[in-house]
Amino acid sequence: NEYKRPGFKEDFMLDCNAVFEGEMSAYRFVTGLITPITNKLEIAEIESAIETPHDPVGEHLRRSLELLSDRKTPDYRNSVKESVSAVESLARIVTKADKATLGQLLGKIEEKVDLHPALKNAFSNLYGYASDEEGVRHSLIEAVRVDFHDAKFMLVACSAFVNFVEGKMQNGA
Repeated sequence: NEYKRPGFKEDFMLDCNAVFEGEMSAYRFVTGLITPITNKLEIAEIESAIETPHDPVGEHLRRSLELLSDRKTPDYRNSVKESVSAVESLARIVTKADKATLGQLLGKIEEKVDLHPALKNAFSNLYGYASDEEGVRHSLIEAVRVDFHDAKFMLVACSAFVNFVEGKMQNGA
């Protein structure tokens, strides 16, 4: 990340990922971080969402990826929180409503980007998983266990949702 030669970082990561893939490694570079996400579509979805022009959205997703990728002390619970916070940030930007939560903003997004009601309900349910009183974002009770797979799913799903909404907005929805 600190090497200044133009294009080196990108070429280095591409070359490393080719070797990682050939050796069937359990890791890949994703936006400069070595992470246990190896599916090319998932990597592309995350990288695209992190490159959003909306800084808070990209920052939350990048932090989620960092927390997920920390090999010594991964923090899956906070990775999920950061993923959902990215979507909340995007929702606030799209709807221009600074104080509302994602649950309140999904209806506004539905109108702005022609979001199918079933998709709205699906994302609302995912948000509920992360936000209800026994969920990931509000509770530290032992009964809620968040593992790598939960955090990875939320990072990929939230990245996909960010890309979906931004794509709809670019198409004039």
